[in-house]
Amino acid sequence: MSELITAELVDLDLSATTKDAAARSLAERMVAAHRVTGLDGFLADVAAREAQMPTGLDGGIGIPHCRSEHVTAPTLAFGRSAAGIDFGAADGPADLIFLIAAPAGADDDHLTILSGLARRLMDPEFTAALRAGTDPAAVAALIRGEEPAEEHAPEEERAEDTESETAEAAGSAPFRIVAVTSCPTGIAHTYMAAESLAAAGRAEGVEVTVETQGSAGFTKLDPGVIAAADAVIWAHDVEVREKARFRGKPLVDVGVKAGINRPAELIAEARRKAERGEVAAVSEADDATGSGDGDGSGGDHAHFGVRLRTYLMSGVSYMVPFVAAGGLLIALSFAIGGYEIASAKSVADHFVWGEADSWAALLNQIGSAAFAFLVPVLAGYIAYGMADRPALVPGFVGGSIALTVNAGFLGGLVAGLLAGAVVMAIQRVPVHATLRGIMPVLVIPLIASAVVGFLMFIVVGKPIASLQNALTDWLNGLSGSNAVILGVVLGLMMCFDMGGPLNKVAYAFAVGGLADPTDGSLKVMAAVMAAGMVPPLAMALATTVRKKLFTKTERENGRAAWVLGASFITEGAIPFAAADPLRVIPSVMAGGAVTGALSMAFGATLRAPHGGVFVVPLIGEPFLYLLAIAAGTLVATALVVLLKGARRAAPDAAGEKGATGSDDSRVTVAA
Repeated sequence: MSELITAELVDLDLSATTKDAAARSLAERMVAAHRVTGLDGFLADVAAREAQMPTGLDGGIGIPHCRSEHVTAPTLAFGRSAAGIDFGAADGPADLIFLIAAPAGADDDHLTILSGLARRLMDPEFTAALRAGTDPAAVAALIRGEEPAEEHAPEEERAEDTESETAEAAGSAPFRIVAVTSCPTGIAHTYMAAESLAAAGRAEGVEVTVETQGSAGFTKLDPGVIAAADAVIWAHDVEVREKARFRGKPLVDVGVKAGINRPAELIAEARRKAERGEVAAVSEADDATGSGDGDGSGGDHAHFGVRLRTYLMSGVSYMVPFVAAGGLLIALSFAIGGYEIASAKSVADHFVWGEADSWAALLNQIGSAAFAFLVPVLAGYIAYGMADRPALVPGFVGGSIALTVNAGFLGGLVAGLLAGAVVMAIQRVPVHATLRGIMPVLVIPLIASAVVGFLMFIVVGKPIASLQNALTDWLNGLSGSNAVILGVVLGLMMCFDMGGPLNKVAYAFAVGGLADPTDGSLKVMAAVMAAGMVPPLAMALATTVRKKLFTKTERENGRAAWVLGASFITEGAIPFAAADPLRVIPSVMAGGAVTGALSMAFGATLRAPHGGVFVVPLIGEPFLYLLAIAAGTLVATALVVLLKGARRAAPDAAGEKGATGSDDSRVTVAA
């Protein structure tokens, strides 16, 4: 961290009282240091990240962070607040604020910054020194890790070391756990879970060694450390890589948030499994990712349905960027040249610089090229989620064949699952040591591609194509009550988990129809986007009309939720749902169902897969479409205000003093 922070980036008397003001104050120092260009743009990126999930940590720490195109070099600014600033941590305001800025796409740098800082923040002596420091240069040096090493360990530490050595010499070595943490982005949660498990291990007298599998790669645990471990903990939301290393060990398999929120329970469970002699069912065939029990969903022996959901989400998450880029380019081409631009001649042969239609055709054909990757990418990364890199080639091949035989989106799903299953089966076949080196790069892709190609061309491709055509005909024939019912179902799915699996399934269903648009599929796309805008808009409106029902942090999130909702970023409502799920989720689901039903009833259509209100010109029946969104937003707002108001009134009726919306929401989180 030697070049990330200097004295000019340290503010030991941060006067800001809100997280937005704190971010602005620290960001201005970055601008002055020529580390950030475009202050407002950078702060918008910080706010967007903050809206996804609060960045406050227990112990009075706030770590707002983001990747941004306005950052010229990885940078860290530090501020110390005497009054404390609410960053959404359960234990109260933060007095130590770290603003982390990384250039767009700089995954390695961002991961290094976050992981290095998170690990040091778990040290009470480090945070105490930050609170006691009086010289900005000395504090910057402390954060960079340049404090002078002590020649002698403190008496208490030496005593603990002596006790540990004595215990091991007496044959009572500490209980040893190896852990793997990972999340889809491989940034904050991966390392927060790692540090949480390590800290809980120290408190329990357990030796915990963690392997973090971030998006920029990972450093494997030493085989000797794994061999000496008494148990294994996987806290992950994506597949654990090279599972076979952990076979023969008691295993606790949970989601990454469990590693952050209840590490002591996981350690206790690992102890119990070790005492009972339970051994994980991880085979040698799970060499790259494989099947095994670890499914990233939380649960030691998850059933097939849970694993299937994980595989599908892997494919959808990689497909979404192609959807956004290709779909918005196509939408922009329609805005410039009209819908007939889709039948324009190839711009490679017919392009005139001064003609708007030529530019519209160019955008349309670039977007169409991006859209052509949807099904292969979906299939390839479903297979990747099941069996890692050896499954990519057969997955992409199967997805491409699905397009060739007109099996479409459903064909891509099946091709990905087939490719993953075939590769997993091949991985289980014992091979001679001399062949292992070429198996993942030659043998497995070759055999699996041939098998998947045969199955897609000869066996399952045509039946799936028939099913796809039947589904298309059904969508085209939707009218009246049938369309309204579908709109209700899609609205409920979009709002239930706000960016989670059900939301992604509904969105993927809608986007799949845009590859070969029909009147029915365009109505589905419109209903899905309209319903997805409701949760953040409803929470923004609720925090505006009944401020007292929400915490200070929620009111700040509410201001950002206006923009997020208008932009069709459903995740903008997640902070509210996390704080009060029993009242927020049913309310926004009801609003989403109303919006989805009205959109279908009004016959609104949409050719763009994203964009929110910014693509209204591309919407069929735009006035009625906006009316449907407004109606659903009002329903959701009314319900959440009613439910929160009733909750707040209940303690008052019972004679409880000082029950406020802010305090009560904290009780809900704790519960």
